[in-house]
Amino acid sequence: MTNAAPALRRGAAAVAAAPLANPAGTGILHLGLGSFHRAHQAVYTAAAIAAEGGDWGIVGVASRSRSIVDGLRAQDFLYSVATISPDATSLSIPGVHTDAFVGADEPARVVSHIADSRTRIVTLTVTENGYSYSPATQHLDVDDEGIRRDLHGGAPLTTIGQLARGLQARALAGGAPIAVLSCDNLAANGKHTEKLVREFLQELPGGEGADTLAYLDAAVSFPSSMVDRIVPATTPALRDRVGLLLGASDAVPVPAEPFSMWAIEDAFPGGRPAWQLGGAVFTDEVARYEQVKVRLLNGTHSLIAYLGALSGVDTIPEAIGRTAIAEAARAVIRGEYEPSVEAPTGLDLRDYEGQLFERWANSALGHRTSQVGSDGSVKLRQRIPEPALLALGNGHLPHLIALTVAGYLSCMAPLSGFEPGAQAAAMTDPARDSLSAFAATVRSGRDLARHVIADLRLFGAELASRDAFIERVGELTTMIQRHGVDAAIADAVDAASSPTKGQHS
Repeated sequence: MTNAAPALRRGAAAVAAAPLANPAGTGILHLGLGSFHRAHQAVYTAAAIAAEGGDWGIVGVASRSRSIVDGLRAQDFLYSVATISPDATSLSIPGVHTDAFVGADEPARVVSHIADSRTRIVTLTVTENGYSYSPATQHLDVDDEGIRRDLHGGAPLTTIGQLARGLQARALAGGAPIAVLSCDNLAANGKHTEKLVREFLQELPGGEGADTLAYLDAAVSFPSSMVDRIVPATTPALRDRVGLLLGASDAVPVPAEPFSMWAIEDAFPGGRPAWQLGGAVFTDEVARYEQVKVRLLNGTHSLIAYLGALSGVDTIPEAIGRTAIAEAARAVIRGEYEPSVEAPTGLDLRDYEGQLFERWANSALGHRTSQVGSDGSVKLRQRIPEPALLALGNGHLPHLIALTVAGYLSCMAPLSGFEPGAQAAAMTDPARDSLSAFAATVRSGRDLARHVIADLRLFGAELASRDAFIERVGELTTMIQRHGVDAAIADAVDAASSPTKGQHS
């Protein structure tokens, strides 16, 4: 790959949609150097720098994997974003990264970058699972081994530990203002991140975190944001296609859909790039954007992934192409998710719904059901409780949300004698081992549902006490595993469309 960078620069001039950003310096540290960041925040930052200039280059920190870091270093931190639709594939090369390293290998370097006054923004895409909190309590998980270790000194390895220790070092170095911007699918992600960082500092022995807490009050912001773009995993076929289009080898290209949205709370005490020039929206309605995205897109996406995997299909376009699954998706959006959201100003929910189905049907993108369905124990906790509780509070059983949970349980924790298929087996989840071990000891979906929802409180304390919902999840789990996923879909959709069946006492 020694000649990759010059070839990429030549390819960029020939076919890329925008010039390389060429930042004047580095002002952003990004934690979580995965495909999503490189196809989303990096693209917006490149557009801002191309339009206005500025020292907003990004140092990217991968959590553990060396593959992206090594690929970027070999290519002078250049890579291509392939925007894929059924009609065409277009390429752009952001050119906005100035360095990259692996946080697990150099944790002290993460702290020093946060402490450096030239860093004015820290952005995060570490997934819902990267915040070291208890889904049941929404507080910092002080029993987590990594958090315990980071609290007792040494170079921190957890994301929250790195943020807290970095801000502690920054406070000691003079306390220049800085923003910490979460870009993960967490409700009120800015406030959530701030709460966890503060709880970490409060847990430090001997009042060690007091000065840093005062610094947070004076000079640190935690704006919330909503990010929206479908970014599948990179495949060898994509690398080959990019190589042909670019006329150069790219070891780390990223595929993405044409649609992209970023809604951000405008609170950046150290300044920020002009992300709005790349299409970002600065708004005080981020919470409304979050609700629409996390529930209508993400919640329904999970349902499609589990039903698709249990139907034996590899990709989201194949799954949504099945009439029954499409009907279930429309039913959950209109009947169970839409009543729980307040649309941001100017956003028409019916238009957004239409866009969702077009995006899911993008067969050229090839988004896999196994990728979308992974980490459901963390993702679903963000997506289903509030709309489910709202429906229950109004006297209605949310049958399609119950089907989502039943699909998740059937993929992760099959009862004895049930084989969920290769796509379900390919899903990863931190709770898989414990759930599947329990499923092997029981005979019914009801027992499994009660254990997961009521005993483990995997979806929060409030749903844990809703017997009607737990019973319905159990019924649908049993139906999937004894009569097949099509039977469960038909039963849930029929019940949701019947006023009598949809009520509970």
